Amino acid sequence: MAKILFVMTGSSYWTLKDGTRHPTGYWAEEFAAPYSALTGTGHSVVVATPGGVTPYVDVMSLRPSMAGSEQIALEQESTLRAAEELRRPIELADVRLEDYDAVYYPGGHGPMEDLCVNADSGRLLIAALASGKPLAIVCHAPVALLATRVRGDSPFIGYQVTGYTNDEENAVGLAVKARWLLEDELRNMGLNFSRGEIWKPYTVVDRNLYTGQNPASAAPLAQKLLEVLH
Repeated sequence: MAKILFVMTGSSYWTLKDGTRHPTGYWAEEFAAPYSALTGTGHSVVVATPGGVTPYVDVMSLRPSMAGSEQIALEQESTLRAAEELRRPIELADVRLEDYDAVYYPGGHGPMEDLCVNADSGRLLIAALASGKPLAIVCHAPVALLATRVRGDSPFIGYQVTGYTNDEENAVGLAVKARWLLEDELRNMGLNFSRGEIWKPYTVVDRNLYTGQNPASAAPLAQKLLEVLH
């Protein structure tokens, strides 16, 4: 069975343009849905974070109104509680790509604070792309691609991607408060950004790079991973 590396934010906040800290972390569904799909079919998961810190769940993501229903919220919370991997993360700087069959980045607003500038993550992404192994990134996590730029160049330039849209950020009231927006930055970087309807599942595959637009895209993205894992 395959071994999948989950690279997760270590941040519990996102700094807004007025300097205030918006409480956040990773988005529950974006961990829980792929984790359940992958481990449920016999694959194993290892979590890595900057500094090896235990990742923080965005409590907003466990509200029934955000999760979709009381039942879904309870199921996700149960998955997070049972996932021992979340409590035993490894240090991102110590990751050896050769130990894994695929790499997955869940989102939430946390990556907008740390993974967007994390050099260890940037190097890992570049190596993962070059390796041909499946590399899946969802929602806000494509912001980590910004850290792959070296003197303005990146091997991801020209790739087809999706991610959390300006419209979705606007819909939750954070676009006006943000220092910058994910969609704008990916387009400015030279990526071919496309999108579907807000809040609806939308995924893009370009060679070994798999991206999903929003939380609802995490489960479909995991299914695409399962199709190529042996």
